[in-house]
Amino acid sequence: MDDVMSRDLISGLPQSIIESILTRLPIRDAVRTSILSSKWRYKWATLTQLVFDEKCVILSNDRCKVEDGLVNFITRTLFLHQGPIHKFQLTTTHLQCCPDIDQWLLFLSRNDIKELVLELGEGEWFRVPSCLFNCKKLTRLDLFRCEFDPPPTFKGFLCLKSLNLHQVLVSPEAIESLISGCPLLESLALSYFDSLALTIRAPNLKFLCLEGEFKDICLENTPLLVAMSVAMYMTDDIAEHFEQSSTCNFNRFLGGVPRLERLIGHIYFTKFLSIGDDLGRLPITYAHLKVVELNQVSFEDMKEILVVLRLITNSPNLRELQISGSSNTLAAIDAPDLDFWEDECPSNCTFKQLRVVRMTDMSGVPHEMEFIKFLLANSPALETMSISPCVYVMDGRLNMLIELLRFRRASAQAEILFIQD
Repeated sequence: MDDVMSRDLISGLPQSIIESILTRLPIRDAVRTSILSSKWRYKWATLTQLVFDEKCVILSNDRCKVEDGLVNFITRTLFLHQGPIHKFQLTTTHLQCCPDIDQWLLFLSRNDIKELVLELGEGEWFRVPSCLFNCKKLTRLDLFRCEFDPPPTFKGFLCLKSLNLHQVLVSPEAIESLISGCPLLESLALSYFDSLALTIRAPNLKFLCLEGEFKDICLENTPLLVAMSVAMYMTDDIAEHFEQSSTCNFNRFLGGVPRLERLIGHIYFTKFLSIGDDLGRLPITYAHLKVVELNQVSFEDMKEILVVLRLITNSPNLRELQISGSSNTLAAIDAPDLDFWEDECPSNCTFKQLRVVRMTDMSGVPHEMEFIKFLLANSPALETMSISPCVYVMDGRLNMLIELLRFRRASAQAEILFIQD
């Protein structure tokens, strides 16, 4: 028993397993394994994944001391490292414009870097050095609070599959050129951009996340897209631009995504899709779309309602639908125009696969109730519909409940849950 306890069972493991163990440790602890024995002195030095954050140094109220400690630790780690570095991640609020970052990136550009993540905190924006654009083997690039200005000779990252730009200063032309210059791109996230007009051409794109002030978005060549999440923030300038637009945003944004499986639209998304000429018949069927979540839908805006109807009635395999309301109660009551439902809802429409419906922030206005009535009457496989009234609606809750109980249900198993917080 003593022999077993005294034996070193780890040092003899294959290097790949030891590296897997060390990779799961914080980089500071991985480097400290060098004191275990002479065998372990440089085992950490061949790690291909290096993840640095403020836990690498002892935190102190002295900011300069923390910065110096972090710079020295990272520089020494890179100096002693042996072999390729496939992943480099730096997450810190201390090194916004540290010149050492330029030197680290230059070093990484010569060591087959494949994944680069720079999450820099508040303060001055870090200007990405030109050596980054020489990282030809990059498959993942995440930049937070950086200034990104590709040189004129830059043609793109030919191996890049994932791109995440968060609060990055870059021209619209540079973003479009970057995206189209990454032919293998599968995942794209753009967040906190101001008044951006963007055309996305990415034939292999599968996942898209957009958040910010967008004046215009066009998906021109994204036939493989399977999931997207969009949040749009409105300013007076953007609202004025929307009012002057005649192009059908629905077709420009959702007209070329036949493989879409999951769609999440946050604030102002349905408003954006409703801009432009009448939708008419859609040129596409969303045969793969199973989950739709639309937030802050205005049920007094007939064009927004039409967007929702066109989307779900052209999704024959929809299984889960979640909608939150954002109605001006007085406006919605004053102008119900209930003939709309007979005119616009296809008489032969059936949601054969729809199982779950969640309606939140409901005000009980006529068009909301007609929409719920339409879903209940045409969803034979429905299992659950939950309805949560808006917190500002108190007096009309009983009337909502009474009206709900009167609606015909195509599914005998459908359970209606009226949720009051």
